[in-house]
Amino acid sequence: TIHNTFLIMGKDKHKRFADNNTMQNVFEPTYEESLNFSMKGQWASHFKTNHPIILALGCGRGEYTLALSQTIPDTSVVGVDIKGARLWYGARHATDNNYTNVAFLRSRIENIDHCFGENEVSEIWLPFPDPHMKIQRTKHRLVNPLFLKKYSHILKLNGLIHLKTDNDMLYGYTMGIVELHPNYRIVYANHDIYKATQTPNSICTSVQTIYEKKFVAEGKTIKYALIEKIG
Repeated sequence: TIHNTFLIMGKDKHKRFADNNTMQNVFEPTYEESLNFSMKGQWASHFKTNHPIILALGCGRGEYTLALSQTIPDTSVVGVDIKGARLWYGARHATDNNYTNVAFLRSRIENIDHCFGENEVSEIWLPFPDPHMKIQRTKHRLVNPLFLKKYSHILKLNGLIHLKTDNDMLYGYTMGIVELHPNYRIVYANHDIYKATQTPNSICTSVQTIYEKKFVAEGKTIKYALIEKIG
């Protein structure tokens, strides 16, 4: 199971780094290489299919990356995270279980528009991004105008962004930014997704990250927003 995979090798980061190098579903460009990444616009050649590409940004251990790939099999899913020892969990599980429509990219998300081509991506998932509460950290929020501009470049027209968060500030900030953004519209938003009578898709409630399970156990409400690129 995915859970059992996550227990393997514990805190041995060096073994995980070495193991990443052996897996064909892991891409680890240097910072300089990511600015002129060879896979940009070429991801279909890796997956050997023209299926829609979905990104899970800040993918962590890959819970959403793996679940999306299996729930929507006619897609190609790429999990992106800067922490190689963290994304190893998802990459190893995908390798061991022959998930051919999954890949993992170790990269800073601010370089995402250098790693994917214009209109190459159909959907982006942002599962519990760091809210960066301090005002001077606003530039690091994955839903700030700069990041939304980068997403707009790589997303197809009518492409979707999914945000899940337990943070009221980040949820409200996102709603405000998107409402004023000419290239996006809010399709659906709910401040307590597990109490919603209707949801736009089952994945927003059926899949939980390790952090989300902790938040739910603590009684925190989980917010979800579905955003569409319209221009």
